[in-house]
Amino acid sequence: MGVKGKINQRKRRAATRDSPIETEKLVGAGKIDIESDGEESSSSDVTEEEDFDEMLQEMAEDQGFGSEEAGEFEDEGNSDEESIHSSDIEGASSEESESELDSNESDGEVLQRVASHATDGQDTAVDSESEAAVEGVDMEKLTIRDFGKDVESWKAYRKTLPQIDAGYASDSSTEEPANTIGNVPIEWYEDYPHIGYDVDGKRIMRPATSDELDKFLANMDDPDVFRTGRDEANQQDVKLSEKEIDIIRRIQGGAIPDAEFNQYEDTVEWFTSQTMQTPLHAAPPSKASFLPSKWEHKRVMKIVRAIRQGHITRPAADQGPKYYDVWANAAELTGARARRQRLAAPRIPLPTHAESYHPPAEYLPTEEERQKWLEADPDERKTDYLPQDFGTLRAVPGYGRFIQERFQRCLDLYLAPRMLKKTSNLDPEQLVPKLPDPRDLRPFPAAEALLYSGHTGRVRTISVDPTGLWLLSGSDDGSVRLWEIATGRCAQTWSFGQTVHKVAWCPSADVCVFAAAVGSRLVVGIPPHLCDSQKQLVSEELARAGFAPSADDDDDDDDTLPVSWDVPPSTEQAVGICVSVSMRAAVKSVVWHRRGDYLATLTAEEGGGSVLVHQLSKHKTQRPFRKLKGAVQSVCFHPTRPWFLVATQRYVRIYNLAQQQLIKTLQPGAKWISSLDVHPQGDNVIVGSYDKKMAWFDLDLSVKPYRSIRYHRQAIRQVQFSRKFPLFATASDDGSIQIYHGMVYQDLNQNPLIVPLKVLRGHAVCSSLGVLDCLFHPTQPWLLSAGADGSIRLWT
Repeated sequence: MGVKGKINQRKRRAATRDSPIETEKLVGAGKIDIESDGEESSSSDVTEEEDFDEMLQEMAEDQGFGSEEAGEFEDEGNSDEESIHSSDIEGASSEESESELDSNESDGEVLQRVASHATDGQDTAVDSESEAAVEGVDMEKLTIRDFGKDVESWKAYRKTLPQIDAGYASDSSTEEPANTIGNVPIEWYEDYPHIGYDVDGKRIMRPATSDELDKFLANMDDPDVFRTGRDEANQQDVKLSEKEIDIIRRIQGGAIPDAEFNQYEDTVEWFTSQTMQTPLHAAPPSKASFLPSKWEHKRVMKIVRAIRQGHITRPAADQGPKYYDVWANAAELTGARARRQRLAAPRIPLPTHAESYHPPAEYLPTEEERQKWLEADPDERKTDYLPQDFGTLRAVPGYGRFIQERFQRCLDLYLAPRMLKKTSNLDPEQLVPKLPDPRDLRPFPAAEALLYSGHTGRVRTISVDPTGLWLLSGSDDGSVRLWEIATGRCAQTWSFGQTVHKVAWCPSADVCVFAAAVGSRLVVGIPPHLCDSQKQLVSEELARAGFAPSADDDDDDDDTLPVSWDVPPSTEQAVGICVSVSMRAAVKSVVWHRRGDYLATLTAEEGGGSVLVHQLSKHKTQRPFRKLKGAVQSVCFHPTRPWFLVATQRYVRIYNLAQQQLIKTLQPGAKWISSLDVHPQGDNVIVGSYDKKMAWFDLDLSVKPYRSIRYHRQAIRQVQFSRKFPLFATASDDGSIQIYHGMVYQDLNQNPLIVPLKVLRGHAVCSSLGVLDCLFHPTQPWLLSAGADGSIRLWT
């Protein structure tokens, strides 16, 4: 290769090394679903001129030039590359340099003709006529070195080459379903909630995106951001492996992408020039191949002579004794017959009173019944005889159908197949699992102790404060009532005029605050004169702190959230209502975090906007999910870990709020989930469904239910764990509440013990609705229940 070729080659290496490789940075969004935009890598800061100067300096040192000659060489290379001859290099002759330049010029003319043919609009291959026009050039073996600095001709030539089919050798296995839309722009799916379809034809829903601030923070914390790319077809970030990064670096350096490829390996001679020696020939068979063998003939004659002379005789047959004992093997025959069990014939049924020769008078038919029996068809008669009274046994004549019945009996024994029916002698008590006596598992709720009356509509929800002294209830009559648990006295009533779907006390013992879902509003109130002045002051400061202007208010809040934190009207403020949060759809559920500052709401809105997380101290609202698969039925905070449980119609998904990722998906096998609750220790979950089934999950064991119980006759509305005792309960539309003993052991090798204890009945079923809510007392083994009949009951 001449000097010109080396210059072109190093230029191409510098340009390839300086070309930026666009990678997608994995951003840690504040949402569960992540989506990012492309950003250019910072590796493009080095310019082409700096690398070219370094290349010329290195070439000058290799050829023995000085620094001044290197500068002149650089100027000459930039101005006119063709003026450099191989005669400047030590050991090269002028004739060789001239021939090399002539060959370079001829190659350039040929390549210009190839590039002109490649840019004629052909997409897949070079025309055969254009190939014939270029003599001595293999169109499919041209490389970028043959094109020199003409990069555009090289690009046009590469477009004419046939496409490479990945076939079955490509590895396309991923954890998520692959998008099978093919070579279709992803922009066509911008207005749809999905981005394509998987191999089964199911829709692949679009993952959530994050804002630029979350992307920047995630890039600062992610050490692998430089090796992360964007998969636009599946809308997800892909982390490049070490092998893929090595391929990119080799491409930047102008080397072969495959590190294991040896371009100088020995040639494999698939077709050799040496003549192969094979046993196949066209010679005629020899005479010995079809003539009898003389040696075999002599061997046979020798055996024949030995037989004739009596040297080889047939062995005599073993003749037994002439007389033998007939009963010698009687014991063996007896054992064989004993092994063949005889099937006894079925017994003939005994005669009844009607077949007696002197039956009682009530068994004798009347004249009308006799005439009816005679006129009926023999196959339609209930009996084949008529009862008769002969008075004495001596007067009984012979039975006329005796022979027919005996013959029919013989046919039944001969033709009808019989089999021996084996029965297992098992004690039913042995099949029942060994469970402890419920009397040994006390205390648990067993009887109704108190009735709370006052609501005129269905009581949908109840909640007990952390002290265990007060009870809140919400009803369809639009009111929220405060009850004293010990006496059943109604201490206060709040009337809102809309259906109250959920009430919940704040679990923190430092404050006295409750939240209620009233229509499309979430109201936060502080019951007056219910606690001491210190707790009252702390509660009011927590509820009203968000209304005061603060210096850390950000302008980057999500303005698209349909949430408005407002000051309630003066009439509601007079009765203790502090905050009113307005939403676009009806609020169905309210759940507090264990620390008492955050609470999650579930609305009737479809999509990811149905689940919202609110911070009471700052009056802030967050939407953790952009999109959700399925309609959300219930949500719950984990009692000990930063996990958030979301129950859809068929699955329960557990998300880690700290790591912002999906932990696992529980599969209850139910058609429609209604409620869920987490054990106080946090390792077990119970899920109730409208198809009358309750499923117990062990999170350390499997995503399938450890135990499924179906004892209710109607849909299960609520499931609840006791926070202090090993008890849990299920409430159903059949008007009953079932109490279970659920002991969870510290030993991981021992399975939880589940024992049914008691069935509580007392609520009336109204319009196919029974018990709508149940709740355990925080300090006592008591249970409170609310039903569609408008009553609240205390079970002790």
